[in-house]
Amino acid sequence: MPSRTRARWAGFAAAVAATPVALAWRFAHVYRQRAGFPRQHPPTITPAEMGLPFDAINVPTSDGLVLPGWWIPARGGAPGPAVVLVHGWESGRHRTLANAAFLHAVGWHVLTLDVRGHGANAPEDLPVSAGEFGVDALAGVRAALARPEVTRVAILGHSLGAVGAILAAAAEPAVAAVVLTSTPADPYRLTRQTFRLAHLPIPDLVAYPLAWLTTRVYLKPRGHDVRGISATAAIRRYAGPILAIHGTDDRVVPVAHLGRLVAAGRSARETADEIQTAAAQPIETLEITGGQHSWLYEFPAYREAVARFLAQVLGGPLSAEEAARIAVAVDARRPPDDDTRRFSALGTARPA
Repeated sequence: MPSRTRARWAGFAAAVAATPVALAWRFAHVYRQRAGFPRQHPPTITPAEMGLPFDAINVPTSDGLVLPGWWIPARGGAPGPAVVLVHGWESGRHRTLANAAFLHAVGWHVLTLDVRGHGANAPEDLPVSAGEFGVDALAGVRAALARPEVTRVAILGHSLGAVGAILAAAAEPAVAAVVLTSTPADPYRLTRQTFRLAHLPIPDLVAYPLAWLTTRVYLKPRGHDVRGISATAAIRRYAGPILAIHGTDDRVVPVAHLGRLVAAGRSARETADEIQTAAAQPIETLEITGGQHSWLYEFPAYREAVARFLAQVLGGPLSAEEAARIAVAVDARRPPDDDTRRFSALGTARPA
């Protein structure tokens, strides 16, 4: 074969081999553009509509943002523990108010805020990831700790807000306890799951390496690494008490994520050195039969477990039994606009 012919065939073969890589690279960039910018849902109600006292506050972040939040004092502002609430993707602080209602009834102060790019915040110029949820959750924790009436702080997060909660807990030793609800175990599996939710006909043989590449492309603009925003990695670094809750019928983040996350945390505690192991607290779990991705607070078993757990680890102000009884009696319902929510990853492009 003449050398010129061989060169042409070699060039053609190289182009064919590069085509899947080029297509994957293009897919990852389209994914980032479509899935990285949440639809915003400004508050449609305030704590007042829930019969809760509140102050509108500003929560400064470590990177110079100011996030809108609500401070909901309990027991007339008497000294006591506080719980920071972190909403999930395309949600907002008003969608945490059902949680706030039963936590307040038990006697805990509550701080809830809008994560950047969500709620009443301005849109972001760069994709929003679990890393931003972590930074903003940490800002909420530190804002609560700075209040003179607060004695201890726990954090409760949902979905990506739960990833943010465990990232914040791993970064702030003063976090007394964490409640994780519907938590994605790691970024790769979450990305792979969004392919399924968007009904993309990608076989696993292709989907998993594509999720690996897509996750890295997604995180590149903000300089995150995968391990740095992984709930599985973070739970290995936090030795405090954890309650992890998941619905058995969760189609957004399947319940298998719960087992993977908890196994990582328990394994880390069992293999830590003797001093860390002695200080490590148990990781409790609860599966809500029939529970979906959101609105688990509507189940009495959820409210009972959260109230009992926090009363024990925060030391009151009520006994665990009394806290659980009160929490179960609270009429916790989702806000009306939640009925029309849809998961939008890959659904629509970011507005110009």
